[in-house]
Amino acid sequence: MPGKRLTRQDRREIAAGLRGGQTYAAIARRLGRPTSTVTREVMRNGGPADYHADRAHQAGKRVVRRRATAGPAAAPPDGAGLDGRDPRTVEHVTAHITELFVRSGLQQMAARVLAALLTTDSGSLTSADLVRRLEVSPAAVSKAAGLLEAMGIIHRRRVPRRRAERYVIGDDAWFQAIMASARIDTRIAAASARSAQALGPDTPAGARFENLSQFLHHVTEDLVRSAEHWRQVCFPRPPAGRGASRGPSRRPAAEGGEPDDGGPGRSGRAGRATGRAG
Repeated sequence: MPGKRLTRQDRREIAAGLRGGQTYAAIARRLGRPTSTVTREVMRNGGPADYHADRAHQAGKRVVRRRATAGPAAAPPDGAGLDGRDPRTVEHVTAHITELFVRSGLQQMAARVLAALLTTDSGSLTSADLVRRLEVSPAAVSKAAGLLEAMGIIHRRRVPRRRAERYVIGDDAWFQAIMASARIDTRIAAASARSAQALGPDTPAGARFENLSQFLHHVTEDLVRSAEHWRQVCFPRPPAGRGASRGPSRRPAAEGGEPDDGGPGRSGRAGRATGRAG
């Protein structure tokens, strides 16, 4: 069974498993397939919330026809992100980390781009590299990369003597993402403090806003302090070409002000490292 193409019945069982809340690993065990096969199948066809068996089967048949007419595929060059590794190993790692990013709240395509960059030794890929590796359109890559760039997780770097640009992920990517999330929490804390005053601090609604403001103020302050400390421990020197990061105000709720810059939204603390695309 492993190595054979997924059948329509296989895909219906995948859809049923997703509706039942099963993990990719559990579905794969029932089908006798690698977990990476199921993960890749779902991610290529709408993600867990929008996977339809018949539609996925038709898409799979179109891919098979395109590959048949194109002839044998050339081995992806190292520039596409494999760095000489076994493609199956890279695929397995990429599929697993992509699933976790999607579960944290990141958009599917942004999660795939981020996972592709993380699995390269260089930490960088061109748009053409990503198009080849992910088998998607340049527009899809551009949109996903733009989201990650806005979150501060990746940045663009011009290729010398070429018009092409590379998407680069630095060692401090998660620090930048945490700072972006903290900036949002700073603004929520400040807005909550103002809301408490507007509604009346002695009313139940006002007290609720005041408690939220104080909670976010203290948690964000602790988070920023911890992130700055561990950045110095884990990454003593900022990555080349990157400026100093901007952290949020340390006393947002007490001062009632808002920082000049904001960060991306996010889905829970578990999703703060990647943010929520919306």
